Amino acid sequence: MNIVLLSGGSGKRLWPLSNDVRSKQFIKIFHPENREGHVDSADLESMVQRVYSQIKKIDSDANITIATSKTQVSSIHNQLGDKVSICVEPTRRDTFPAIALAASYLSDKLGVDRNDAVIICPVDPYVDDSYFECFKELDKMVKSGDYNLNLMGVEPTYPSEKYGYIQPETKDHISKVSAFKEKPDVETAQKYIDEGALWNCGVFAFKLGYILDRAHELIDFKDYQDLFDHYGDCKKISFDYAVGEHEKSIGVVRFSGSWKDIGSWNTFAEEMHEKIIGKADMDDTCENSNIVNELNVPIIAMGLKNMIVAASNDGILVADKTQSSYIKPFVEKLDNQVRYAEKSWGSFTIVDIQDKALVIRIVLLPDHKLHYHSHDHRDEVWTVMSGEGTVILDDKKIEIKPGSVVSIKAGQRHTVIAKTELVINEVQIGDEISVEDKTKYEFPEA
Repeated sequence: MNIVLLSGGSGKRLWPLSNDVRSKQFIKIFHPENREGHVDSADLESMVQRVYSQIKKIDSDANITIATSKTQVSSIHNQLGDKVSICVEPTRRDTFPAIALAASYLSDKLGVDRNDAVIICPVDPYVDDSYFECFKELDKMVKSGDYNLNLMGVEPTYPSEKYGYIQPETKDHISKVSAFKEKPDVETAQKYIDEGALWNCGVFAFKLGYILDRAHELIDFKDYQDLFDHYGDCKKISFDYAVGEHEKSIGVVRFSGSWKDIGSWNTFAEEMHEKIIGKADMDDTCENSNIVNELNVPIIAMGLKNMIVAASNDGILVADKTQSSYIKPFVEKLDNQVRYAEKSWGSFTIVDIQDKALVIRIVLLPDHKLHYHSHDHRDEVWTVMSGEGTVILDDKKIEIKPGSVVSIKAGQRHTVIAKTELVINEVQIGDEISVEDKTKYEFPEA
């Protein structure tokens, strides 16, 4: 199977653990499958790790490509490895341009045939394996050619205002679609359900050639590279509006298993196997409450009722679980400086911010390295907290270990290579401290 996972999100509804570069799908909060009892927080899984492994469990030969923005690439490599296929959006342009770009990527970069089936799926459904077993039926539907566009619809368990609805012509397992319904109010949602409508879970499939032809009708481009280079000129438009509402030949397969869209702290907490993640404790009077603590300081909770407490370097949230769904406008008032991010080489955490100084903790994975680079407007002092590696400073090698201190002046080229997991405290000092102040060079020969 050829599967494209759409990975987007602005990271506001699960603040402070999520931010502009770590959306909800990268938060490690889920209990790994086939693991009983207490699981250390270092072994928890994110949604993207969970979904990726579920697909590979169902079809070990599945070709998975993740369509995402450039801000999420490092997190994906960090959690799924360097070999995962990624189609990068230069800027955000809604689902139809993203799918058009991914389709061109499959065709031009990966050599997928026009007649091959492609399945599009959000990267973050919380489901069991039967959900991905249903992908095999979608794949067969595409290959049969009965419909141009093939959907997977979830049998509703309650009238929801959060989802769109698919109206099938019959109640058969596979049916032609008669109509799409926008997100309704509760009363209308119940009416749709009584008429046999299904939740639209954002999963659809088609032959690659079908979506390429539709893309060329709506977007003026020659090939993948041309579309990539002019992607910012694309109109922001959803797939449902650009394709779904205009296509007459649509089929849907029913999925009757469990499906959950986890988009708030309330729904996240429902799937936590343990009440507490990180350094924390609760007294016996706490009820239906959860703590997620990424800080290296303890949290003690007493007498909480239906509460979520979440703490990271980006901030601290203390909220009623129901009210936590309305966090977005409050987060939008805050500054957007990211204080924690996962990179392909490891992670960084901003520890302290002063007027003309910044302290960052860098965790470098074994056998990984930073770019060979320099800064024009700041000096740096590196102190090794743990691990071993090699610093290259103006082409000179320096072996480092716990307690080593390396001073780097503005203009000096530098990098570090980790032999083991390496933890470094980096102090940046200067009048103009900025992420843009970086010049990259070719890595020096060994």
